[in-house]
Amino acid sequence: MSDNNPTSRPRRWVFVMEPDRCINCEACMISCSLENEVPLGMHRNWINKIERGVFPDLSSTFLPENCQHCANPPCERVCPTGATYRREDGLVLIDYDKCIGCKYCMMACPYDARYVNEEKAAVDKCTFCVHRLDQGLPPACVETCVGNARHFGDLNDPNSEVSKLLATHETYRLYEEAGTEPAIYYIRS
Repeated sequence: MSDNNPTSRPRRWVFVMEPDRCINCEACMISCSLENEVPLGMHRNWINKIERGVFPDLSSTFLPENCQHCANPPCERVCPTGATYRREDGLVLIDYDKCIGCKYCMMACPYDARYVNEEKAAVDKCTFCVHRLDQGLPPACVETCVGNARHFGDLNDPNSEVSKLLATHETYRLYEEAGTEPAIYYIRS
């Protein structure tokens, strides 16, 4: 994660994921749950197993996922109280004091990235570990990724690791056709 931003634009936080490097160890899920005090049985991030081929020529890929922190978030548009909001740096966050638990945001999210946090009496989701970012630290899931499949940084910094990865690899984003403009890019294998 780059500490300085050589451009005059605000930071734009993004993930670049390398599914081929994910080994499904779930260290990202555990560190996230511990760091963010996620209730047992709930997760802010997860890993989908994608199986391809026909027996005996089978293969598996693991796809790390979490809230996509969309530039055009449908969850924000449907929130009747303004509890879901988008920061200038691209983070889509929830003001838990404003959330009434109506679940409109859950229904609007094409990524199924939200859950009801009974302890907070509000909807909850990945925050890219905003409390860590504001201290200059990377998200917990990035710091603990054993396979180095998760990369995080400022898209507006051309010297950041994520900018360099995007400049040198073919990528895709999930459900791009939904027009959400997700902030998570996946390197194509």
